[in-house]
Amino acid sequence: MNKYFKYTLSSLAGAAILFVLLIVVASLVINPNDYKPQIIQMVKEKKQRTLSLEGDIKLAFFPKLGLDLGRASLSEFRGKKEFASVESARLFLSWWPLLKKDLVVDQVRIQGVNANLVRFKDNTTNFDDLLKREEKQDDKQISFDIESVAIEKCALSFRDEMTKRQFAVSDLSIKTGRLVNGKSTDAVADFTLKGDNPQINAQIHMTTGLAFDTEAKRYGVKGLNLEITGDAAGFSKLNASLKGDIELDKTADTVLAENLAATMTGTKDTSDVNLTLTAPRLQWVAGKMATDKIDLTAKMAQKTNDGGEMDLIASIPSLSGDRQSFNASLLSVEISAKGPGGAYKGKLSSPLSGNFNEKKFGLSKLKGNLEARNTKMAEEDFKLDFSGSAQLDLELKNATVNLTSHLDESTIKLKGGITPFTNPHIALDLDIDTIDVDRYLPPRKQKKSSQPEKPLDFSILKTLKANGSVRVGSLKMYNVKTSNLRLDFKAGGGQLDVRPLSANLYEGTMKGALSLHAEGPKITVRQNISGLSIAPLLKDGLNKDILEGKGSLNFDIRAEGATVGAMKKSLQGKASLNLHDGAVKGFNIPAKLREAKVVLGTLTGEKVQDADMREKTDFSELTASFDIKQGVAHNKDLSAKSPLLRVSGNGDIDIGEDKVDYRIRATVVASLEGQGGTELQALKGVTVPVRVAGPMAATKVTLDFNALVGETIQKEIKTRITDPLKEGLKGLFR
Repeated sequence: MNKYFKYTLSSLAGAAILFVLLIVVASLVINPNDYKPQIIQMVKEKKQRTLSLEGDIKLAFFPKLGLDLGRASLSEFRGKKEFASVESARLFLSWWPLLKKDLVVDQVRIQGVNANLVRFKDNTTNFDDLLKREEKQDDKQISFDIESVAIEKCALSFRDEMTKRQFAVSDLSIKTGRLVNGKSTDAVADFTLKGDNPQINAQIHMTTGLAFDTEAKRYGVKGLNLEITGDAAGFSKLNASLKGDIELDKTADTVLAENLAATMTGTKDTSDVNLTLTAPRLQWVAGKMATDKIDLTAKMAQKTNDGGEMDLIASIPSLSGDRQSFNASLLSVEISAKGPGGAYKGKLSSPLSGNFNEKKFGLSKLKGNLEARNTKMAEEDFKLDFSGSAQLDLELKNATVNLTSHLDESTIKLKGGITPFTNPHIALDLDIDTIDVDRYLPPRKQKKSSQPEKPLDFSILKTLKANGSVRVGSLKMYNVKTSNLRLDFKAGGGQLDVRPLSANLYEGTMKGALSLHAEGPKITVRQNISGLSIAPLLKDGLNKDILEGKGSLNFDIRAEGATVGAMKKSLQGKASLNLHDGAVKGFNIPAKLREAKVVLGTLTGEKVQDADMREKTDFSELTASFDIKQGVAHNKDLSAKSPLLRVSGNGDIDIGEDKVDYRIRATVVASLEGQGGTELQALKGVTVPVRVAGPMAATKVTLDFNALVGETIQKEIKTRITDPLKEGLKGLFR
C-alpha cells in the first residue's frame, strides 16, 4: 500500500510540476498581442465591423487565467463611426473547473464603457447584427460561477428617430455578489438618466436579490427596491420607488409578481402630488393572466395661497386575460376635491377591457355622479349623473365618448372624439333639452371703475382644431332667454367660426354667424333678427328699459382688443333698426308740449330734466341705421311716426364710453281727439328740438322751449294781428 501511495503522490507531484512548467513556458512564449491582426480580421469578417485594440492585451496564467484588455473600440455596422468603446476590461478564470468545462470566473471588472445606440425611422437599430445567433452554435450549456462583477464609469446614449427622442445614461455602475446557478446573490446599480422627450434628469438607485437557474430557465428578483430622484415628465423634486418580487419560469411559461408597491411624490407646476399603487399578486400562467385586487391612491395639494386639495382612489377587484386581451369586471374610481369656496365629490364605475393586438381599450358601461358646492356660483350646489361608454384606440390614435347626463333639471347628450393624440382634432355633438347657465356662473356684479379689467385670453384657439354641433332646446345665459338654439362650429388656424348661429329670441328669429380670432384678439358678428320684441331683450340682457316695439334688428360688427373695454372702443361696422307699435321711454314729448302750452306766456329758454322711465313717447313706426367707427355708433336718419308727432334726429351712441348724445326734432301734426290732441292744436306744425345726452345710467333730456315760444308767438301775431289787419284794410278800400 505504501508503495502504491508513494507512486501516486510522486505522479501527482510530477504532473503538478509539469503543469506549472507548462504555464511558465506559455507565459514566456505566448504573446497575445501577436494575435491582434487575426482577431481584428475575424471581427471584420463575421460582424462587418472594425475592431480597434489600442492598448496591450495582457495575459496571466498563474495563479488564475486572466485577460486584461486595454482600450478597445468597435465601429458601426459597415462603417467607420465609433459604435462602442471600453477603457478597460479584466477577466479572471479558475483553471481546474475550466478543464471540466465549468466556467468559474473569479472576477469581472469593466470600466469606461461608452455605447451609442440608435433606432432608425424604419424600426431597425444599429445593433441588430450583434443580436443575431450564429448559424452553427453549440447549444450545450456551460455552467459558470462568477465570484463578483464590477462595472464602473460607463455611459450609454440612445437616439430614437421614430419618436424623435433621445436618452443618455451616465455614471453607470453595477456591482454583484457571486453569480452561480441556483444560488441567490445581491446586486446594486446606480446611474443618471437624462432625456428630452419627455424631459428627464434623474438619479436611479437599485438594490435587489438575484436568483437564476439557466438549466431550468428560471430567473427572479427578490426584494427589489428601485428608487428614482430628480426631475422627470414635468415633475420636480421627484421621489419614486418600486418594490416587490418577480419570478420568471420559461419552462412553465409563468411570470409571478408579488407584493408590488409603487410610490411617487413630486411637484407638478404649483401642486404637490403623491401616488401609491399596490398589487399583492399578479400572475401569468401559460399566457393567461390573473390578479388580486389592484389599488391606486392619488393626492394632490396646491401650494398657492388659496390652496386646494384633491384625493383619488381607484381599484380593480380582479383582472383576467391573456397576451392579446384583458378584462376587469369592474373599475371603480372615487374622487374628492376642495378649493377656495368649493367642494366636489364623485364616483365612476365601469367594466374595463382591452386588446393589445388591436390596441383598443374601453369602458363599456360607464356610470358616475358628481356633487358639488361652489360659493362662486349663483346657486351654490349642483348634481350631475351620467352614463354611457368610452373607447381608446391606440392604432388609430383616437378616443371617443358617448354620454347621457342629467345636470340638475337638464338632460345632456354628448358624443365626442379626439384624434390623433399629437396635434389633436376634436369632434363634438352636444344636445341639451333645457339649461340655465346663469346658475353655474358667478353672480353678475357691478364693476368698480378702479378695478382693472381682466385681459381676454383666446390663446387656446392657436392650437385648437375642432368641429361640431350644439343644439339647445331652451337656454338662459346672462339672463337672455333663447329657444331652439343651433350652432355649428369649426376651429383651426387660430380661428373659431360659428355658422350658422340661429335661435328663437323674444318672439323673433335670429340667423347669423360668429368668428373669433386668437390674434388681436378679434371678434366678428353678423346677425339678422326678425319679429323681435325688443323691450324684454333690453331688459333681460342689459337691464335697460328704454325702448319698446317689435320688428327687426340687423348688424355686422367687428371688434379687436385685449379687454372687453378695448373691444367696445374698437367696435366698427353697421347696424339697422326697424320697429313698429312701440315707444321710446324716459320722456313724453306730447306731454311736455302740453305743459309748455299751459305756461307758454311765462316760459322761455331751455328746460333740463332727468329722464323719467315712467314716461314714454309712443310711435307707430321707428327706423334708424348706424355707422359704427371706433366704438361710436353714428346715426343720421332717425325717423319715428305717431298720430301726434313726426320725429327725426341724428346723434351718436358712444358704446366704448357708455354714453349717448342725440338731437331729436319733434314736429306736431294733425291731432286726434281723446289723446289730448285738442290741447296741441295751437302747436300744430311747430318743431321742437330735444336733446338726449349723458351716460346711459343717468341720461338728461333737454327741450328747447325758445324755439317753441318763437314759433308760437309768430303764429299768434299772424292770427290775432296780421290776419285782422288784412281784413280791415280790405274794408277800407271797398
